[in-house]
Amino acid sequence: MADSWVNSAERIGADLHLELSGPGGRRAALIRALREAVRSGRLAPGTRLPPYRSLAADLGVARNTVADAYAELVAEGWLTARQGSGTRVAERAEPLGTHARVPKEAPPRARGPRHDLRQGTPDASSFPRAAWLTSYRRALQKAPNEAFGPGDPAGRIELREALTEYLARARGVRTEPGRIVICSGFAHALRLLFGAAAGAGAGAGPRPGAGPRSRPEAGPRPEAGAEALRGPLAVESYGLAFHRELLTAAGVRTVPLPLDEDGAQVEDLGKERAVLLTPAHQFPTGGPLHPARRAAVIDWARARGGVILEDDYDGQFRYDRKPVGAVQGLDPERVIHIGSVSKSLSPALRLGWMILPERYVDGVLAAKGEREAWASVLDQLTLADFVVSGSYDRHVRRMRQRYRSRRDRLVAALAAHAPHVEVTGIAAGLHAVLRLPPGSERSAVKAAIWQGLALDGLAEFRHPEAAMAAPDGLVVGYATPPEHAYGAALDALCAALPPA
Repeated sequence: MADSWVNSAERIGADLHLELSGPGGRRAALIRALREAVRSGRLAPGTRLPPYRSLAADLGVARNTVADAYAELVAEGWLTARQGSGTRVAERAEPLGTHARVPKEAPPRARGPRHDLRQGTPDASSFPRAAWLTSYRRALQKAPNEAFGPGDPAGRIELREALTEYLARARGVRTEPGRIVICSGFAHALRLLFGAAAGAGAGAGPRPGAGPRSRPEAGPRPEAGAEALRGPLAVESYGLAFHRELLTAAGVRTVPLPLDEDGAQVEDLGKERAVLLTPAHQFPTGGPLHPARRAAVIDWARARGGVILEDDYDGQFRYDRKPVGAVQGLDPERVIHIGSVSKSLSPALRLGWMILPERYVDGVLAAKGEREAWASVLDQLTLADFVVSGSYDRHVRRMRQRYRSRRDRLVAALAAHAPHVEVTGIAAGLHAVLRLPPGSERSAVKAAIWQGLALDGLAEFRHPEAAMAAPDGLVVGYATPPEHAYGAALDALCAALPPA
């Protein structure tokens, strides 16, 4: 016979599952179960066990049975018992069984890179914990009861209203809450958009139980918007391979557009009806889309009945001048604007948004579904308060200063130790591209590994069908290292660079 117990948090502060089975009675079964829990690592060294009376009551055994089992395991060295400290799992230098987990004093695992200069991640140590906690508490206190029930796939209205005001003020975006759909980030947005295109016309009716909408119900059918996303998608010839793979998995063929110092050469757009751009700061090469090309791509979308997907991944971080406004402001009915907090706050929050033309909203919500794994409501409410209170603006300004200082230090280090290596692109974002002598990229990446440095070569981001020549370069993410380690990371980088 097997018995299970779950002790209450009031007694020991943690739950534990034990099964009493096998020969020898309850005492022997309890000894085996506790010994196995320690051996397997389920009971870690230092864990306090429940008092005799509590464990006996939970298991339905005599108090003396528990006392005897504890005493036996103390004698064997599995447990320790001290006056005033209770009974605990013994601390030990080596595992007590062949199936034990690695103890605290085990030899360290193989070390990874000492310095991380890969792109795409902000300085994790800079997350505004105190301000975020203040907003969390305030949001939790103000949250209506219905916030803890089934939610709206569009996202919390509090966050959509906060984003409407913030994006208009900071990015020049023109929208209203009913055209915003909250998502988990850029990749999630792509899945929803192309899922909406694949399933256009299915499930496009009223959403049962969704409650009142904050936008007009009348408008074009959702399949009218999805049509432009069914064919080939023009993309910049350099970008994240992960996004291209995601699109390929969705059945989307991507067509590369050449790049130059003015951004994507949108005049090369052909029969495509959709294009994905990073106009504020091309990723990864670093140039903004020229004003004339911004106007040209809007004209193209109007003429073709097409749509522009605008990835505003680090549009707030421009250091040499005020950030350029979003392309979406030029024509809200021809641009899908996508943003997130992955660079400004943390990718761990999994919060992003789509600003949609009216004709796309229903299709995207249908793709998201009534039981989609949405972003946490509490995180949405917290971000709404964080934005409305001004904490988000203050954090972005602080990080803008910090990252500008990081970039300036990178440029100064290269000028002093590798003046033949050029930093390309504008002063913006969380990374820079270092232009290398021809034929030296692969050796530089290998040298970086020897220096304990993680970074990427520029070739990693090139579209496999791109016709343009591939210059040699390194993509250096200067935001990732903590402040105290940044100087050493720059020293390792300079040591890995090829000679002139």
